Amino acid sequence: MAAAPFLLLAPGTLWLLIFFVWPTLQMLLMSVSTGSLDDGYQVTGSLDAYGTAISRFPKQFGNSLLYGGAATVLDFLIGFPVAYTVAFRGGRYKNLLLFLVIAPFFTSFLIRTISWKTLLGDEGPLLGFLKHSLGVLPAEFTVTGTSFAVVAGITYNFLPFMILPLYVALEKIDPALIEAANDLYASRWQAFRRVTFPLALPGVFAGSILTFIPALGDYVNATLLGNPQTQMIGNVILSRYLTLNDYPLAAALSFILMAGIIVAVTIYARFLGTEQLTG
Repeated sequence: MAAAPFLLLAPGTLWLLIFFVWPTLQMLLMSVSTGSLDDGYQVTGSLDAYGTAISRFPKQFGNSLLYGGAATVLDFLIGFPVAYTVAFRGGRYKNLLLFLVIAPFFTSFLIRTISWKTLLGDEGPLLGFLKHSLGVLPAEFTVTGTSFAVVAGITYNFLPFMILPLYVALEKIDPALIEAANDLYASRWQAFRRVTFPLALPGVFAGSILTFIPALGDYVNATLLGNPQTQMIGNVILSRYLTLNDYPLAAALSFILMAGIIVAVTIYARFLGTEQLTG
């Protein structure tokens, strides 16, 4: 019986070892290798790829941090009111509202981004109406190919990843706690600030992580909605792997991105005091 928990964990552990740990080790070895696709790569321990990654692509790293961070903040500002409304005001329509939140997942990520490109197009239903019907925008005004379009696309695509964890955390809050705060003469804002929001912090942490990490490595939105100046580090990794076949540099870029994410998440977790929240 003592071995039962380990047996239950075995399939998941084996899966992670085969499809995550082993590929990660191979990528680490590739990042310190030299050679070419034609002649083969040899593990030499060279750190040249890391030096090149840091010196040549600071703008793309900066774009990833900026766009991913901005999209995460926007998703929180949009998602928290939605999750709060569903959790506390949804009533019998709660399941319907949750279905509407996850409905975009029934369409592929690529199709959703292309649809967003159509919506923000110069002659699309939004700008075309504002330009030609209302005349409030000049004819040369454009949104696609800008940082705004990239952030808007990332925000839209990852919004459900923020709403669902927030909803779960808010749903667990006992309404009696809020009523008790009101009975102690706390205003609605004070009850929210001192009771509701602190109890929802685990959802804030989970939603932020689930949004920020994939947003940081995204390349689809930057490709379809941006321009060469708004490229993210994911676009560089993609081109280095599939177009230029520069595997050591692509692996080094991937590891730098992974290390940056781990550091950022660790700092964020300590800032929120996650250990105390989940302990």
